[in-house]
Amino acid sequence: MDKLRTVIVDDHPIVIAGLKTLLQNEANLDIVTEFYAGNDLISYIKINPTDLILLDITLPDINGMDLCLLIKKISVQTIILILSNHTERSIIMQTIQNGASGYLLKNSSLEELRHCIAQAMKGNICYSREVIEIMSRPTKNQLRITPQLTRREKQILGLLAQGKTSLIIGEELFLSPLTVDTHRRNLLQKFEVKNVAELIMIATQQQVL
Repeated sequence: MDKLRTVIVDDHPIVIAGLKTLLQNEANLDIVTEFYAGNDLISYIKINPTDLILLDITLPDINGMDLCLLIKKISVQTIILILSNHTERSIIMQTIQNGASGYLLKNSSLEELRHCIAQAMKGNICYSREVIEIMSRPTKNQLRITPQLTRREKQILGLLAQGKTSLIIGEELFLSPLTVDTHRRNLLQKFEVKNVAELIMIATQQQVL
């Protein structure tokens, strides 16, 4: 099998040197070059076939999440594995949505990296063990207790989700706008949110709507 033409992208030379040393004896990898910035990588892959990119999130000119999108537009078949110190669940999810095939923390073992490369080559999404733990933790919204709503509150919530104003809701339900506003404030308090947009988002996540 041909070796994977591999590029390392990180703004820290010592990290690149460490990865090259770690991977130099991997029979299936050929580390062809490295870059410290995203735009240099983009210029390279436009004219050079690249099988695998080991990519950091924090770069001096562009963040790794946005860079994933650019890479996939130029070379959809190129596999991207993120190697980062960022542990935020939202960042991990965004990189995968933007085209990365896996996410590993920089303290991952060589075995974890090997495993993720192998899984990515099969078309699978793969995480290091610590990232799996992060992704398996419930989010703040998932931990929220779904509030008990009255029939009227459910009606008003549904109409708010349709983008209707207090005046229109009042006309449809034969209520005064002041009464509708009172119900709306109660809904905001019950869901512990600050505005209607958050209310609709949380209610949808909790399958109240």
